[in-house]
Amino acid sequence: MYNILICDDQEDIVNALKIYLTPEGYNLFSAYTGKEALEIVKNNEIHLILLDVMMPIMDGITATARIREISNVPIILLTAKSETEDKVLGLNVGADDYITKPFVPVEVLARVRSQLRRYARLGSCPEPSSGEITIGGITLDDRTKSVTVEGEPVALTPTEYAILHLLMANPGKVYSTKVLYESVWQEAALGSEGAVAVHIRHLREKIEINPSDPRYLKVVWGQGYKMEGEKK
Repeated sequence: MYNILICDDQEDIVNALKIYLTPEGYNLFSAYTGKEALEIVKNNEIHLILLDVMMPIMDGITATARIREISNVPIILLTAKSETEDKVLGLNVGADDYITKPFVPVEVLARVRSQLRRYARLGSCPEPSSGEITIGGITLDDRTKSVTVEGEPVALTPTEYAILHLLMANPGKVYSTKVLYESVWQEAALGSEGAVAVHIRHLREKIEINPSDPRYLKVVWGQGYKMEGEKK
């Protein structure tokens, strides 16, 4: 059973999300500030967090950054339509996805399921692995869900790992942002492709010596992204 933390300062929103998620059999935790959410993550095994951006005491952006210091658990931000800058900032500090208020139940369930599938592939619930892939100085071991760069371990979020795994498994193949999003998120893009660029930037910062002049994660202008190099 997956443990899901719902954090929003509005009790009616927390209760609404519980109504959506309870029939799925998830074990649900509740918090009403980012500080409470952080404490729950520290003291419990949490598999996914639904986290509001605008909250008192500790907002969702700060909470995301603090949680990323101790956990790679998937984080889905809860944002208002007007909070475009907060969406980007949240992705920049480590969130995996966002859902815009007011919620559509089917979208909430789809995004939760998608993130949990990706988290399972990262190692929470092992699935058949494809072994080890090495390109240049990067090695991805799908058996242990680990990545090293020049022999040094690199900590990736589930989304970053899924993107890197797809690109390393298919070096030289160009993926449009739409196809990359739908392959990793396993849902229709519907204008959410901008999240791909943010995660690609994070990956470059973690695996490239010079992120502004990447050796591995290349952009093919007007077409998409590819992994440069050959498998060893």
